[in-house]
Amino acid sequence: MLRNFYAVSLKGLLLVGLLAWAGAAHAQTENDLLRDLEKQTTDSTKREAVAATFKGTHIINSQSVETPGQGTLAFLIQHRFGTINSGPYEFFGLDNAVLRLSFEYGVTDRLALGLGRSSQEKTFDGFVKYKALQQSTGAHPMPVSVTLFASSAITTLKFNQTANTAERSTASRLDYTYQVLLARKFSPSLSVQLMPTLIHRNYVALEGMQNDVYSIGAGLRQKLTKRLALTADYFYLLPGYVADNYRNALGVGVDIETGGHVFQLHLTNSSGMVEKFFVPQTTGNFFDGDIFFGFTVARNFTVKSRD
Repeated sequence: MLRNFYAVSLKGLLLVGLLAWAGAAHAQTENDLLRDLEKQTTDSTKREAVAATFKGTHIINSQSVETPGQGTLAFLIQHRFGTINSGPYEFFGLDNAVLRLSFEYGVTDRLALGLGRSSQEKTFDGFVKYKALQQSTGAHPMPVSVTLFASSAITTLKFNQTANTAERSTASRLDYTYQVLLARKFSPSLSVQLMPTLIHRNYVALEGMQNDVYSIGAGLRQKLTKRLALTADYFYLLPGYVADNYRNALGVGVDIETGGHVFQLHLTNSSGMVEKFFVPQTTGNFFDGDIFFGFTVARNFTVKSRD
């Protein structure tokens, strides 16, 4: 009888232990579920900026919405050879080249200043770039990024002085560009940008050319692999602002990420790499073979550590 008593007691203790363990496990599961729910609720209310809409500050011809980070100095080498249809005598354009060197500095994460020099018409250009809005997710998401861009360019080329042509004044050598860059990163692979553009020229030489030129630009980046992306940009000139022999600028290319810098290869019908050249003064017909092969190499340097 005593043996039966111990057996029943042992079974009772085991049952109580199992019930206690089950209760603790159930409580733990509830706590885990509550933590997960709280985390999801917190994440849904947290606003996060969408980064790397484009990998560089340029798409092909055009500027992108990106700016160097605060305290970062970007050094860009932009190179354009001659047209591919120039034939074997010109080594399909490789015997000719236009070069632009530039520096871009991030004053803050939103504000950047730049200075460049092109061999085309010995042109100096300076610009300011301000990221007014940043695309974000979470609470009160911002659907697009908006960057404001303004630049001026001056040609220092010596003009031939003839009976009909005098040396141009400093004011007549200046051109100005104003752009609103609107971009959206639709997915980790696809980004699209629109670029309403105004070019003001203090001097125009040909009949049919206006001092103010309006254009609508568009650009995209489609990621193909982890380090390779397809890029393109296009500028549509509104009718009536340029002479009939000028065309819309078109460019296609690839971005190659190589750790410390982004290497860009592209084909375009514009030899100029400053807005005053490629927006209102592109003469090449892309589909007739007036294609300039070029590349851009960008290297970033940390000049000032973040506060």
